[in-house]
Amino acid sequence: MWHTPETVAFSALTFNCFGGLAPGTRRRLLALARELAVRAPDLVCLQEVQLHAHRDLLLRALDTFPHTAHEPFVYAPKGGLLTLARSPIGAARFELYPERGRWYAPTLADVALHKGTLLVKLRVGDTPVVAINTHLSANYSGNWRAENPYARTERTQLQQLAALVRAQPEDTLVLVMGDFNVPRGTWLYEEFLAESGLCDPLAGDARPTYRPMPGIPARYALPLDWLLVRAPALPGLQMRSELCFAEPVPLPGGARGFLSDHIGITLDLTWHVF
Repeated sequence: MWHTPETVAFSALTFNCFGGLAPGTRRRLLALARELAVRAPDLVCLQEVQLHAHRDLLLRALDTFPHTAHEPFVYAPKGGLLTLARSPIGAARFELYPERGRWYAPTLADVALHKGTLLVKLRVGDTPVVAINTHLSANYSGNWRAENPYARTERTQLQQLAALVRAQPEDTLVLVMGDFNVPRGTWLYEEFLAESGLCDPLAGDARPTYRPMPGIPARYALPLDWLLVRAPALPGLQMRSELCFAEPVPLPGGARGFLSDHIGITLDLTWHVF
């Protein structure tokens, strides 16, 4: 007997929210919470949640995401990573990047924040899902050639991340997202996709996801944020990805402003269940 297929939908969003100790951060994060409530993705991965107070502010404001994960640390979620979901999270695990650069160089911030990966497991219908939230060490030179020390650190982190992806069961939908601090299209990007088996729905898209602050050279405006997918055989799978939060929004108090120095990425997935 022929059965009409049911369509399953799942959406994710990644965003470096620039949530450090700076003027206006609380207003921006409250505006972000409002925007996320309106968009209502199923999963949100945030980076740079750099104070427990800012984590608490987001969790209070985002009651439409009752399931959350982070790794406790001294002054902030470890790695600055916070994952929120509208459906139950079955398990969560943080994995540190042992190689984060030198503590006496500009990479001190990356070392101190204990950057790494935050992996969560959930289910969408009968499909197991693994979502990995990450923030790689910054490349303070803007030089991604193989001999550059910052690029070498990023390569080591990407190799660790690729191994984590390969370790996931083949029947699992794997999403990897965050601020990679590596431009899309570079050799590091291509090598990582090949080693991890992930695909990029925005492959070839050169639009910047980083908006340099005043005083930072414009050449750093690059596509540094990614949202990548490894999908099992899901009937009729469709993927659509787009940038978000690229324009100023109303902030509490009446002003308008950007939510962050980064731009977010959304992913919408649909497939059929017979």
